[in-house]
Amino acid sequence: MMRKAGFRRWQKGAGVVMTSFVLAGCSWFSPSDPRYEPTPLTEYPAQISAAAGWNVSIGSGSGPGFVPQLVGESVYAAAPNGSVVKVALGSGAVQWRADADIPLSAGAGSDGVTTAVAGPDGTVVAFNDQGQEKWRAKASSEVFIPPAVGEGIVAVRSSDYRIQAFDANTGDLLWSLQRPGPALALKTSMQMLIIEGVVISGLPNGRVIVIDARNGAVQWEGNVSSARGATDLERINDVVGKPQALGPLLCAASYQGRIVCFDVSQGGVPIWEQRFSTSQGIVADSQQVYAANQRDVAYAFSLNDGTERWKQEQLRNRRLSGPAVVPQAVAYGDLDGYIHFLSRVNGDLLGRVQVGSGPIVSPLVSTPRGVLVQTDGGNLVLVGVN
Repeated sequence: MMRKAGFRRWQKGAGVVMTSFVLAGCSWFSPSDPRYEPTPLTEYPAQISAAAGWNVSIGSGSGPGFVPQLVGESVYAAAPNGSVVKVALGSGAVQWRADADIPLSAGAGSDGVTTAVAGPDGTVVAFNDQGQEKWRAKASSEVFIPPAVGEGIVAVRSSDYRIQAFDANTGDLLWSLQRPGPALALKTSMQMLIIEGVVISGLPNGRVIVIDARNGAVQWEGNVSSARGATDLERINDVVGKPQALGPLLCAASYQGRIVCFDVSQGGVPIWEQRFSTSQGIVADSQQVYAANQRDVAYAFSLNDGTERWKQEQLRNRRLSGPAVVPQAVAYGDLDGYIHFLSRVNGDLLGRVQVGSGPIVSPLVSTPRGVLVQTDGGNLVLVGVN
């Protein structure tokens, strides 16, 4: 966990308005162009054994705004058709199932007491931990990033680049913060983080922001990347994926930008950066940062200084999902429903398992029992690794 004292040393920032249009994704290349054809899968000696431990239907549909949330030994998840579930991590048993009564565009966020989901009209719906509805509220516009729940609030980031916090018990609006936004932004995997009394979020202007969860005061902002190029498409540099908080470090990545790790104990000064473009973000362990670039070449960088440790090109153009780390490997989903396991030491392909026939668009989630996968068909799968 990130040290609280480090946050208190960050300086307060200022900010104002915006306007934006959200893109449907980042696949702008012609599918007939052979440069962007998915690399065929090849046979190789498996060095690990991976298999589905359990498989539960949670609803229908999928999307980058739907990420399973692990809290203790329970998993909270939602689907676009309005279904919200709590599932036991060990067995896959459904502990409760609820219906938001609206189509959903993002969810589920939970702290084990309150679970929140959001709809395309900005409606935020919260449930208690028996699956009963607690309240409904309205964000300023569409929410396609999973709500973050903790510290007594439900935080949402809407498509007008506004971050709002609602009281987790009553749904009352507690604070609202807006930042200037670009003309175009990605609609891809993004997540917020609540930790040690602050909300951490990436922004579409290439920045990461740290906000006091109690009152919405900005404690610090860091620059991950700056817009480059002459056109709106060339200037897209959204911070994507989920910010990674590891000890004194806060790391984030952007599309058409960089991976940067900031040192909290030094007031948020960047300690290293790598020019890099990813649409799915990063994951990290105590030694390395892992990411796949926009051509789906997977990399590992040293957490200490950003030195490239390895890269793996055998999954090029396979539309890799956001990654997850397990003790044995780093895992990615792909366009054909496969989960690939790569060695954390050298990037070698260790094994794969297919959990569906369609693309894995939800980021993978690591757990003590394996990798959680939300499939395009609305199933929640726990993949165990031996």
